Amino acid sequence: MGIMSKILGGSGSRSVDDYVELDSDDFADAHAETGTQVHFAEIADQSDVIPIKDAVYDGDFVIADITRHSTSDRTIEHVYDELRQVVQEVDGDIVQKGDDQIIVTPTGVKVSRQKL
Repeated sequence: MGIMSKILGGSGSRSVDDYVELDSDDFADAHAETGTQVHFAEIADQSDVIPIKDAVYDGDFVIADITRHSTSDRTIEHVYDELRQVVQEVDGDIVQKGDDQIIVTPTGVKVSRQKL
């Protein structure tokens, strides 16, 4: 079986020996060299915005859980305003995914509003 058959899934049966188990410890050094990270956060009150802003200024993505707030909540309106200001300063993007998440991106990264 040639390499293209393996990649494209040509005919032939597979066995356990065809697969390699990966250990995440083998990749620990690769994480140290990564420039951009994705952070997960929860927004319970106004003070939770500070580490999110710091992460975006540092060039990282943030996915924030806002399930504790309704979209008409005054606190979340202030949070949106602060994060929009950060996004404008760094030329990033901010979108709300459903009723429970906000995605904030760093400089030069835009979030598509269309599903694949």
